[in-house]
Amino acid sequence: MITEAGVQPKSLSWLRRAYHWTLSWAEHPFAGRALFAIAVIEASIFPIPPDILLIALALGRPLSAFKFAGLATAGSVVGAMIGYAIGMFLFTALAQPIIEFYHAMDKFDHVQEWFVEYGVAIVLLAGFSPIPFKVVTIAAGAFGLPFPAFIITSLVSRGARFYLEAALLRWGGDRLRAFVEKYFEWLTIAVAVAVVGGFALLWL
Repeated sequence: MITEAGVQPKSLSWLRRAYHWTLSWAEHPFAGRALFAIAVIEASIFPIPPDILLIALALGRPLSAFKFAGLATAGSVVGAMIGYAIGMFLFTALAQPIIEFYHAMDKFDHVQEWFVEYGVAIVLLAGFSPIPFKVVTIAAGAFGLPFPAFIITSLVSRGARFYLEAALLRWGGDRLRAFVEKYFEWLTIAVAVAVVGGFALLWL
């Protein structure tokens, strides 16, 4: 966003710099690997959404948008497997201390009720929405959600999300790409708000 005086607000300027840094990965030989790695982390351990990098790469190389969506989907499913394993085998050692740190153990128990009532539909919702996917993947392992159904649902929901983003940028043309570039700071803020809102929705 640029003011009438042509000066970008300081509160948003770092987002513009981050955007250009992220977009520079589009020409980097390890761009695909970086996207894959971020998708793995986001789905299992740390709240770093791969969508921003995916969008930036698709903006820089629109003909490779679906390739990047495939890498993000593959990384996210691998991350989902890791999250599931953490919940099933390392809940006491790894997942529980993190949940207790946030004083959310009682809220975490509500997720079990969701799984009992809705099953894999929760995974489908979390994979496509701002609800933190990593929390659901860990809970799925901890509460013993059937692994095949979990993986298939993760693949469908995450694939739908990433390929939809890629399709919009691949087929949206220069007008859509220009819109994203112009309002990237605000779109980034919207994503951040959505992610925070997803955490809030999950723990209410």
